[in-house]
Amino acid sequence: MQPTTFPAPKLPSYRLLDSGGGEKLERFGEVVLRRPDPQALWRPELPASEWEQADLTFVRESDRGGRWQQRRDAHPLARGKDASWPCVHDGATLIVRPTPFKHVGIFPEQEPNWRFVRDRALLLGDERRPRVLNLFAYTGAASVFAVRAGCDVTHVDASKTSITWARENADASGLGHRGLRLICDDALAFARREVRRGSQYEGILLDPPHYGRGPKGEKWQFEEGITPLLEAVQQLLAPRAFVVLSTYAIGYSPLALANLLGELGDGIVEAGELVLAEQGSARAQRLLPAGFCARWTRGIGE
Repeated sequence: MQPTTFPAPKLPSYRLLDSGGGEKLERFGEVVLRRPDPQALWRPELPASEWEQADLTFVRESDRGGRWQQRRDAHPLARGKDASWPCVHDGATLIVRPTPFKHVGIFPEQEPNWRFVRDRALLLGDERRPRVLNLFAYTGAASVFAVRAGCDVTHVDASKTSITWARENADASGLGHRGLRLICDDALAFARREVRRGSQYEGILLDPPHYGRGPKGEKWQFEEGITPLLEAVQQLLAPRAFVVLSTYAIGYSPLALANLLGELGDGIVEAGELVLAEQGSARAQRLLPAGFCARWTRGIGE
């Protein structure tokens, strides 16, 4: 049996080498990382000796985070307190930077959504550059790829650190300030202000966390915030438009996300799981669950 999934990404700069025992072994560029993943309930396929060759291993110290432990002869790019290195995909350069929260700034499972936005932008860009609003935009990979696809992107995140990282990614990708507006703000507050301004967008991207805080202490909780946020989103949509809603570690099924997007009005809704495929496995592409996603489209390529 194969559940409904979006296509596993194929990035030249990324490989999921193995998973299991609550962890995953990955290669980002030239550096191999070992970090926790609660979805990997099965046994690893590669021997322990392969896992021990990871350049950086995440060591959890509390439920709030941990630290990265370097192998003694780790790759030069992985050494030092503030290690970071570039990964190149589809003409863009994204900065990988291991954080105390086990994330590294890139979520490869989102690559099908990057392609989805690119394809919709090509269909929309007949008269002017499509406008895309990226909420909970984090380090901006989706924003960078949308700009490269010909969109004007408004990138909103509540973290100043993430906004700075997004600017680094844009600069490394040669975008400068072209087509990209970076805003540090609470997602719901910004969306409501855009409604009052009468703004419209051809594309809106949502990747909300379960819990979060805005720059002025605004509280975000998915269960309480997602419905009012989508009410604002509905008022921001252009006649021809799309919405992408993805989640991770929240606990709601793709069907729940599809039902939420169905309330946006007449349009085509698709939903499923985001996945990563083990490329170093002898098994037939064992898939690691990496989150849920739903997409809504109106008037584009129908």
